[in-house]
Amino acid sequence: MPDESAPAASDERPPYAIPSMGEIRAAAGTNGLTVVSTFTGAGGSCLGFEWAGYRVLWASEFVAEARAVHEMNFPDCPVDSSDIRSVDPSDILAAVGMGVGEIDVVQGSPPCASFSLAGKRDKHWGEEKKYSSTVQRTDDLFWEFARIVDGIRPRAFVAENVPGLRAGKAKGYLKEIYGRLVECGYRVAIRELDAQWLGVPQVRKRLIFVGLRDDVAPDVDIPFPRPLGYRYSLRDACPWIGRFRSEGHGYFEGYDFDAADRPAPTVTTARGAGYHRHEIETSVGTSKGERSIDLPVPTVMTHNRPKTQSELTVVRGMGAPFKSKGQRLDPESPFPAVCAQDPRFFVESDDPRVETGAPLDGYAIDKASRKLKPGEQSDKYFNLVRAHPDRPCPTVTQTAGNPGAAGVIHPTERRKFSIAELRRICGFPDDFRLVGSYSQQWERLGRAVPPPMMMAVARALAGVLAGSPRP
Repeated sequence: MPDESAPAASDERPPYAIPSMGEIRAAAGTNGLTVVSTFTGAGGSCLGFEWAGYRVLWASEFVAEARAVHEMNFPDCPVDSSDIRSVDPSDILAAVGMGVGEIDVVQGSPPCASFSLAGKRDKHWGEEKKYSSTVQRTDDLFWEFARIVDGIRPRAFVAENVPGLRAGKAKGYLKEIYGRLVECGYRVAIRELDAQWLGVPQVRKRLIFVGLRDDVAPDVDIPFPRPLGYRYSLRDACPWIGRFRSEGHGYFEGYDFDAADRPAPTVTTARGAGYHRHEIETSVGTSKGERSIDLPVPTVMTHNRPKTQSELTVVRGMGAPFKSKGQRLDPESPFPAVCAQDPRFFVESDDPRVETGAPLDGYAIDKASRKLKPGEQSDKYFNLVRAHPDRPCPTVTQTAGNPGAAGVIHPTERRKFSIAELRRICGFPDDFRLVGSYSQQWERLGRAVPPPMMMAVARALAGVLAGSPRP
């Protein structure tokens, strides 16, 4: 299982761009290949396969919040809500109207928390434990994936898990999983791929399993994507990063905003009724308080819950609804950029440049974070890392969206990434829809396979499947 974390050759680097949901839907089905998806989550892998031209016919997801996100973004794909242990392969075939051996690919990402090097691993193997909003056993789910593959007999399968599956005591699990998949009648290869070399502005290593049925292209090597000869930085994905400097709340100490390669218009801060109002002066002579059309709109931050009806109109509550004077917020209505300390409130906008993420104020990690320069890791909180704007973002973990949890944070401000920024960091379209609280939306993206990564895997596999006739 060679490490595919470094590029094979240098390629010309195009600008960072992720297709819109409409463009991905237009690509779906264009290569004539079909997919059944298990352990689907929010649909990162499904997006990758559709981007590569496949048609996703059916999906399975047990976690209600993840299932809701998938249903919003893939309205034409039925999603089974059952525990995968109760799903019979014959039911899947009946749902898609195909027979044994006719589906091209079964793909899935069995939950990986049981094997992550960041967790307690074998101490909880065989036990039911909290997983997202459910309680379930997760270390046995790869065998359920193999059972589905065995019953459907697709021409190929793709599975994904954490690199920790091949470390320590988990190696025994990996050998058993490999053996079980081979018993199903497949040639199997496992490689560690790193998303940063496959078009994703994030360091994210994953084990990718690819299997070809014994009668499919028997003389062809099992395909994997060739790493690109370039990487994308956080600034490539979010070009507005570091464009503002502030004398007030929201920016950490010690960052060199005056570096020649970081244009930074001056931002002054004026206190208003319960919030900071940022005013801009640019080098081209824009009047104080007047917004330049060539610059992102500055962040507006609230520090207290809104108390008046006029303030309420610019805040949207997620999770438990916030009420004031009997008015309940409409979660579907547009609103301007606001960030509040209460984690139920977070900012969102159609323009990712005006959205902000959860502030660190009031949490233990805030003091430690102020000491970190871009690219540095805390010596007190292992997972606390300040991203560097000119490098790929460190790995986004699913739990780091909790406001006080240690995890990757914004390179120049005292906050976590916004959901809009996180979409780009994780390789999702800007118009990919999410539901739930800030931390729930972060979890959906943090658990997902980055779509460009799976697109590369799916495209490499398509080259073999398209050239191998169906029996």
